[in-house]
Amino acid sequence: MFDSLQDRLQSAFKNLRGKGRLTEADIDATAREIRLALLEADVSVSVVRDFVATVKERSAGVEVSRALNPGQQVVKIVNEELIGILGGETRRIRFAKNGPTVIMLAGLQGAGKTTLAGKLGLWLKEQGKSPMLVAADLQRPNAVTQLQVVGQQAGVTVFAPEPGNGTGDPVQVARRAMEEARRTLHDVVVVDTAGRLGIDAELMRQAADIRAAVDPDEVLFVIDAMIGQDAVQTAQAFADGVDFTGVVLTKLDGDARGGAALSVRQVTGRPIMFASTGEKLTDFDVFHPDRMASRILDMGDMLTLIEQAEKAMDAEEATAAAEKLMGGKFTLTDFLAQMEAIAKMGSMTKLLGMMPGMGQYKEQLANFDEREIDKIKAIIYSMTPAERDNPKMIDGSRRARISKGSGTEVKDVNQMVDRFFEASKMMQQMAKGGGVPGMPGMPGLPGAGKRAGAKQKPQQKKKGKRVSGNPAKRAAEAKGAPPASSGADAFGFGKPDAEGFELPKELKDLL
Repeated sequence: MFDSLQDRLQSAFKNLRGKGRLTEADIDATAREIRLALLEADVSVSVVRDFVATVKERSAGVEVSRALNPGQQVVKIVNEELIGILGGETRRIRFAKNGPTVIMLAGLQGAGKTTLAGKLGLWLKEQGKSPMLVAADLQRPNAVTQLQVVGQQAGVTVFAPEPGNGTGDPVQVARRAMEEARRTLHDVVVVDTAGRLGIDAELMRQAADIRAAVDPDEVLFVIDAMIGQDAVQTAQAFADGVDFTGVVLTKLDGDARGGAALSVRQVTGRPIMFASTGEKLTDFDVFHPDRMASRILDMGDMLTLIEQAEKAMDAEEATAAAEKLMGGKFTLTDFLAQMEAIAKMGSMTKLLGMMPGMGQYKEQLANFDEREIDKIKAIIYSMTPAERDNPKMIDGSRRARISKGSGTEVKDVNQMVDRFFEASKMMQQMAKGGGVPGMPGMPGLPGAGKRAGAKQKPQQKKKGKRVSGNPAKRAAEAKGAPPASSGADAFGFGKPDAEGFELPKELKDLL
């Protein structure tokens, strides 16, 4: 979603690299590029004006003028201001001391409230809670049925006493849900309310009545991140009519420009608490302002990547697999297990997108075919246990059989087996301290140091001392006197006098 914003900001920062000192013209040009980048991303004009003014003021201040790398200092300032716009700190759900905790969802029709209710229910369940979803959207056709299906997929209880489709009283359903939650000992109640295609008095009245009936601990305003500038007006209307406590951004995986995320928090003063990034129930997480700012600036999001890995992978199994890999005992069975664990983390495109500096590979990531992973798994599944444990035994006839069993070509089997051997060899080399092939400045490269046990070339005989061709200089060297240029600089002016030498004031202040 933030691809265009990311590209424009990177273009703005590119002109600052390598400059030892920034002029006022440099700062003005960078501020202009940042302003255009934010406006093109559909960020609110008032937010852009305040943001650029702050960045410009800080960039012209002492913190940049005294920095060793002014360009990086400006990027740091933009990162800090982005974090401030997005909320500063991560806002968590405030659970009630005496349950159940009530979470009410509000927003326009089509924002994804019902699907989000299922995602939130699954997330709460993973946090050790016992959530119950309440079908209080009795207006939209099949909204109740949709919530029941989503709740079943998430493994969460759904309270739906009314069929909906225009019948029933949503306020009464909400009241009955509270009684049912206390009776069945559910500690969190998520109330899905109705939406409209636009802001109207009936929508606000119904939402306000439900809020008064259940007295929620959190009211989450669910907003489609793809609606652009309308996000600000819609959010302000709900803030005035319902007074929500937090924001949930949906459809962050879309191709819109993402200005809503940078505008809603600043205009309404309400924090962004959650973000939905896909259609699966697991494509949902807590919103971290610092991590989102890092993604926008192409600095990656390694903390989220690590958290997802911890959820999907067993620590003991991962350690055992690493030991096998370093010891040269890693088999295709282990490789298959690792691939399946990575698949639980989500799509490879999203995972790779969290790596720092991957913004320059957007086109390659966009063209990445997830089916290639399925092809590799099919090839391994078509092997016998013996072949997986010892891939060296896979000869031509076996490869032909494996290709037929997996529905692939022989060349696909050849490539997969060859890559496995190359990867195993590289990891063993790293384990022995040999370095990574192809990485400059690492051990194991020509001219970068010799590996232990490597055959050394015979030392060449040292050449004799060189003699100057200048007769006067040669005579001085023969007497043991230093050459005329000894102690001088490259231009022969001699050493500068250290006594009385003063550093420039700016450098003295820095030291």
